[in-house]
Amino acid sequence: MVRLLGLDPGLRFTGWGIVESDGNRLRHVADGVIATDATENVPLRLKALDDALAILLENFQPDEAAVEETYVNRDATATLKLGYARGVVLLAPARRGIPVFEYGAKTVKLSVVGTGNADKTQVGLMVRRLLPGATLKRADAADALAVAICHAHRRASLSQWKQPA
Repeated sequence: MVRLLGLDPGLRFTGWGIVESDGNRLRHVADGVIATDATENVPLRLKALDDALAILLENFQPDEAAVEETYVNRDATATLKLGYARGVVLLAPARRGIPVFEYGAKTVKLSVVGTGNADKTQVGLMVRRLLPGATLKRADAADALAVAICHAHRRASLSQWKQPA
């Protein structure tokens, strides 16, 4: 059995989800959202995110982590802030020696819903169906669990997926 951490990075909300994978069987362990204070400056928000991830990693001891890749939107400032948060999310497990894998949003949606153009509602519904007991207080948590599910499905063919250095 392998414990997998899925992460959906964001500076305001970072979704996280833990699943256990045993062959084709998946079991929900936990999910939630790390929220940072939008009134704080960016360095303090990144520190808060890093501190919360350290606690999460210590409490759940995942074997591997999977992170959703960043998409570029029209707002350059928002994209840059997302990139900062993504850097923290990639670094936190890597610092502990946990392998980190990345998946694009379309790959995640295709793996979980069956179409790369699924919307957040469809992703949430399928995550609930695949992982009974998931709390999914925010769409960010559903997205994080979807990343973990995608990674569980793709583990057999990891040689084709990139792993950050």
